[in-house]
Amino acid sequence: MCFIKPDDDVADLLRKTKLIIWDEAPMNHKHALKALDRTMKDIFKCEMSFGGKVMVFGGDFRQILPFVPNGSKQEIVNTLITSSYIWSTCKVLTLTKNMRLTVGANASDIEEIKAFANWLLELGKGKIGDSDDCEVVIDIPEDLLIKCSVDPMSDLIDFVYPSLLQLYKDIDYFAERAILAPTNKVIQK
Repeated sequence: MCFIKPDDDVADLLRKTKLIIWDEAPMNHKHALKALDRTMKDIFKCEMSFGGKVMVFGGDFRQILPFVPNGSKQEIVNTLITSSYIWSTCKVLTLTKNMRLTVGANASDIEEIKAFANWLLELGKGKIGDSDDCEVVIDIPEDLLIKCSVDPMSDLIDFVYPSLLQLYKDIDYFAERAILAPTNKVIQK
């Protein structure tokens, strides 16, 4: 259960609420979902899921999953909200347009951006790459590669963080860019 009593201010606020949006829901353990469901059923004295309130769970299941210390793949999968008894009552809607990639883009770049967005979706769906013992080999499109370089890592850093020495104190500069790495070993390198 969550620490919300039926007669406190939070419960009163929940009574007035028409819609609850839970962002990044896939990152949460299914027990968090269960705790909120049980608490809201208790507050509203209603056996419908979440006490009859409309819930919207947002997030991407291809991103970060719940953390399970030293957990196996199966143990991690068992923590997903899709493993919860509540999931069968959910209606799944899928967003198909990558808005982040097209906002502020030049009209001349839109087709190239759409092709990249489609490549990302196919990659996320596991439709790109050859699987071999839980490792996947992915062919990166030629136009995304750093070519003819003595030090590709430095070139990548220079590309993502241009003028780093002049802008390193600017918080917005770092908030707008990142280099993603698959493992801590790669980060250390």
